[in-house]
Order: sequence, then structure tokens, then C-alpha cells
Amino acid sequence: METRNTQTAFRQVNFDAYANDFCDESTEKRLKDLLAVNDETERKNTMFRSEHEKLQFDLMTNPISIEKTFACFGLLLGTFPPAAIFTRFFIDARSFQTNDFWILGVIVLVNLISAIVGYLSGKMIGRTVLELEKVSWTKMILILPFVGIFWGMLAGGAGGIVIFLFGAFFGAFLGAAVGSIALPLFTILHRFLKIGDKIEGKHFLPLAFGITFIISAFILGL
Repeated sequence: METRNTQTAFRQVNFDAYANDFCDESTEKRLKDLLAVNDETERKNTMFRSEHEKLQFDLMTNPISIEKTFACFGLLLGTFPPAAIFTRFFIDARSFQTNDFWILGVIVLVNLISAIVGYLSGKMIGRTVLELEKVSWTKMILILPFVGIFWGMLAGGAGGIVIFLFGAFFGAFLGAAVGSIALPLFTILHRFLKIGDKIEGKHFLPLAFGITFIISAFILGL
């Protein structure tokens, strides 16, 4: 019987290459983490004006971010001033009939849309205000009414679309009037009260509701 000698070929695995790739990935990850930490440290250093302010920030019990702050404020502005406008309209008209109840449904829908758009767009407005609060007081105060007009036109016009084209123009006009007053007033006080880039919840609530109710009361003629 013939015997055959077989040989098995072994392929050498280059472990050094794998090790180098792993080290490169690990080094790159550590570098990204280090850069992220440095960026966060730099952001905090520029955010606080003093060590005392940094300590106050750490002691905050209910800090609210600037995006959430203006989103909630937009929700209030999209709810109460439009409701005040419609209430004033019915008070002045004095001719509401039983078969006019469908109008209440339209009003609720207008209010709902304005509130939702005010909330969602408020996040964008918050990011804009964050940058404006870094500039001088004079420049900020001069720019804020125009930002408020844009914000009000956006929320008021969106709600007014329900009442067709005329409603959109009317809503945008009234929204611009409210926004041009509400946003500068709120932002000025927010800049005074904020710590870092956040505001304490106990300061936000009376500030936001106070400004909103004052504007609503003015619309109602109280």
C-alpha cells in the first residue's frame, strides 16, 4: 500500500496589525473624550462670571434650561393672550346666540395651534436668546423686539390659518404686537435672574405667568 505524506499549511496571523488598530481606535476614543471634557470645561468657565455664581448654580434645586424656559413661555403666550382677545371680542359683540356654539370649537382649535407652535418655536427662540444674552445690553434690547415680532407672527399666524387667510394675517398681526412686548420684557428679567444658562423654577413661574397675565389683562381692558 502506498503511503502519502500530507503537509498542512499554516497561515501566520499578524497579531501586531490587530494590536496596532486597536491601539489607534483606543487612542482616538480617549482623544475625543478629552476634547469633549475640555470643551465642557471651557463652556462652564465662560458661562459663570464668578466662583460664587458657579456655587449658586450647583445649589439650584429646580434648574430650567433656556430652551425649556422659552418653550414654556411660548406655550403661555400662545394660550392666554389669544383667549383674552376672543373673550374681549365676545364681550364687545354682546350678541352670542345658542347656535353660535360652533365658534367656540374654532376658537379652541386656534388657541391649541397657537400654543403648540409657541411651545415648539420657543426652543429655537431660546437658543437665539442665549446668544443675545452674551452681547451688550443695548444691542440685546434693540434686537429683541424684532425677534419677538417674528415669534408672535409665527405662532399667531399658524393659529389664525384655521380662520382662513384673513385669520392668518389678523393672528400674525396680534401675535407680533404681543411678542414685541413680551419677549424683551421677559428676556431682560431672565438675564438678571439666570444663573449660568439656567433659571430657577421658583423664579420662572411667577415671571412667565406674571408677564402673560399682565398682557392678557391689558387686552381685556382690566
